[in-house]
Amino acid sequence: MSALKDRLRADLTTAIKARDELRSSTLRMVLTSITNAEVAGKEARELSDDDVIGVLSVEAKRRREAAVAFEEGGRAEMAAKEKAEGEVLAEYLPAPLDEREIEAIVSAAIEKVGAAGEGMRAMGKVMGVVTPQVKGRADGGAVAAEVRRQLG
Repeated sequence: MSALKDRLRADLTTAIKARDELRSSTLRMVLTSITNAEVAGKEARELSDDDVIGVLSVEAKRRREAAVAFEEGGRAEMAAKEKAEGEVLAEYLPAPLDEREIEAIVSAAIEKVGAAGEGMRAMGKVMGVVTPQVKGRADGGAVAAEVRRQLG
């Protein structure tokens, strides 16, 4: 079993005992998403820590997007709730990469695949090398933009 999933379950128990409604509801939601991911597809399977981080990343992104949508809709209290849930999820995710780290990873990937002079045709090759390195630690759009910048 995933150590991260065990930690989430233990923290859920602690949050319930402490009557921390926000934390317990957020952890319940993410554990449900993990269970859904485990039973999705043709066969049930146990998720690894990397898979659990992937689920956490998706849920955190949903919270960010929902917070923006609520703010634009004039629902500040709902936006605040979504942001608070996102902060709870962020505690379980690896530290995000900053722009310089993304730039260095992309540069190394371009060198590795030998895509220096190929331009945008090499974007797929470069993204194939970069994506596993930044999974769960950087927004895919920001990474793709950096690849485009360096290739273009």
